[in-house]
Amino acid sequence: MAIRSQLLKGVLPACILAVIDRQPVYGYELAQKLEESGLPEISDGTIYPILLRLQKQKLVYSEMRPSESGGPKRKYYFLTDEGKNELMQMQTEWGALANPVSSMLKGDQPNG
Repeated sequence: MAIRSQLLKGVLPACILAVIDRQPVYGYELAQKLEESGLPEISDGTIYPILLRLQKQKLVYSEMRPSESGGPKRKYYFLTDEGKNELMQMQTEWGALANPVSSMLKGDQPNG
């Protein structure tokens, strides 16, 4: 189980950027969208440090906005231009890595 957790931690920043790219979200909503996408329940203790790191890297920014349900204001996260560029790079790198790894794990033989 520890290996699965480490793999998830490695790709979670890319997944978070991808969710925010689709629409601005607040923290709890982000966790729900990750879970809806098939990722296991991810704790606030995992999500918020990643969001903070992404902000420090200037890949996302946050803004306090009124809650649609009439409650207190919520901190919504948005991608910066640098964040959009980083997401595109992560998507390219993921494709280059995931395809050969999937083939190897399925037992496919290399051509040649």
